[in-house]
Amino acid sequence: MLAKFNRRHFIVAGTAAVAAPFLSRNASAQAAWPARNIRMVCSYPAGGQTDLLARAFGDFITRQVGKNVVIENKAGASGSIGAAEVARAEPDGHTILCSISTTFIMNRVMMKNPGYDMDKDLTLVSVVPGAGLLLVASPKIGVKTLDEFVAFARKNGKVNFGTYSAGSSPHITINELNRQYGLNIEPIHYRGEAPMWTGVADGTLDVAMGSYTAAQSVLQSNAGIVFAVHSKKVAAIPEIKTLPEQGATSKFFTVSGFSGWALPKATPQPIVDRLAELCVAANQDPKVKEILATFVLEPAIGFKESNALYQRELPVWIESAQSLGMEPV
Repeated sequence: MLAKFNRRHFIVAGTAAVAAPFLSRNASAQAAWPARNIRMVCSYPAGGQTDLLARAFGDFITRQVGKNVVIENKAGASGSIGAAEVARAEPDGHTILCSISTTFIMNRVMMKNPGYDMDKDLTLVSVVPGAGLLLVASPKIGVKTLDEFVAFARKNGKVNFGTYSAGSSPHITINELNRQYGLNIEPIHYRGEAPMWTGVADGTLDVAMGSYTAAQSVLQSNAGIVFAVHSKKVAAIPEIKTLPEQGATSKFFTVSGFSGWALPKATPQPIVDRLAELCVAANQDPKVKEILATFVLEPAIGFKESNALYQRELPVWIESAQSLGMEPV
């Protein structure tokens, strides 16, 4: 009986060894994760680009792993409230942060104590490279190009320019335009894009800067006119030139920023890799494709590619943020 048992044991072990190379390198992580529903903390308000990305990717992940991905909006303080909550969460892959470059990069410069340290507390998993952000003027100021906007700003001395958070791309853009052209543009910070575009529509703002899709609320009602895009041309409006094409020279106008996902730092690498794989796989999902197309975004990229992009853009963002000359709050 002992010999028979050993022979059977050998056959089973041998079969498993042959099959092993065909298993995903993350098979063990897939079996253990997720063990329960997942919280995806979106650090910006409901209805904006970041929120819609979180919901589309979250729905895809739900269908792949058999556990619900529950989206929780924890907006405020340029994304730091949601980021700090995820940084303090158990590093088991069941709490995910969905946010933007401001949260991942800028808050380290803009805030004395944002409640988390990106390098020590969070691991960037996957990102969606940014699209060209639109600079949109109220029709009442009558500008259609960067030169016309500069002339208007010089003549009027002060311009109310909306941003969707302190330290965001629009905030830095304002500073860089002020530096190059000697202007006095004043940033008006909102908690997300939706209320910012409302400010353009109701005449509170002279100009605002944000995503193509969110701006449609003012463009389609003729409450705003696009006069430039930040660093990337937008396919839907190819006639609108980028800021560099119109003479703006800051290095900041060569970076695009990103939206993306992060986990608590001590999360096991197999779980990090599995989540990154799911984010990349989601690019082929019809709902995700629709969101990416709607916001004119590139597909999500993998763990290594995401962190390489982060490291490339990090010094430019930090240098630009430091040039704001603001004391961290």
